[in-house]
Amino acid sequence: MNTSYIHLTNWQLGTAATLIFFNLAISVALRLGLARTLVIASARMVAQLILVGFILAFVFALKNPLPVVGIGAVMAALAGVSAVRRTQHRFPGVYWNSLLSIMGAAFVVTGAGITGIIRVQPWYSPQYAIPLLGMVLGNILNGVSLALDRFMRGIARERLTLEADLAMGATRWEAAHPLIRDSLRTGMIPTINAMMVMGVVSLPGMMTGQLLVGASPVAAVRYQIVIMFMIASATALGTLGVTVLAFRTLLNARHQLCLGNLRRIHGS
Repeated sequence: MNTSYIHLTNWQLGTAATLIFFNLAISVALRLGLARTLVIASARMVAQLILVGFILAFVFALKNPLPVVGIGAVMAALAGVSAVRRTQHRFPGVYWNSLLSIMGAAFVVTGAGITGIIRVQPWYSPQYAIPLLGMVLGNILNGVSLALDRFMRGIARERLTLEADLAMGATRWEAAHPLIRDSLRTGMIPTINAMMVMGVVSLPGMMTGQLLVGASPVAAVRYQIVIMFMIASATALGTLGVTVLAFRTLLNARHQLCLGNLRRIHGS
């Protein structure tokens, strides 16, 4: 074990938790109405992370691919559901579309990174597979959610223009292409922005984690570069997948706008 690693005690964790009082004080003073949400979110975060810690400790000891794949599938499923819940419009099959796009992009890119770039032996080593998949999924979730919401909002907002274009003989692709392009840009821009300032404004999670456990800065940078390229490609694939699937649902093969499939979710 690296002797430079500092073990955190329960007392130190409790001290860190007091930092949330800054958020609570601001919420109460300015009447933001976020105090209860902050407390619930903090409690959920702690409970979820503790549970995950115990589960991962158990999985790490097993050295078996099935639990690793199972955990990955559960993580992807939760990411798929969470991405849709952040949107203000829904259509039949949107959860499956989100799940398929996120799981496909995450598993393909993470698999390529583990086996083809980092060359982990064995490939299912939970020390690498689960953290890398988690970082990729978190970023795909954001990209998919933003792109999906932007596309569905655009369909609802531009319905008259779309119907006019289709009535004039435009194909569904020609009519919806500006919306598709805008949605893909929206989904990928956060990742691009993060890459633009990485190392200058922020030290990202992968690099910070390795530095904290004593890895050399150069080695930490190498890993961070790999994960950022993985995140960028996975986000692009997931965003493209969910946008195309939504496009095929809301504009059918007869080049008709199926606005009846789209409904607004109040309170989202």
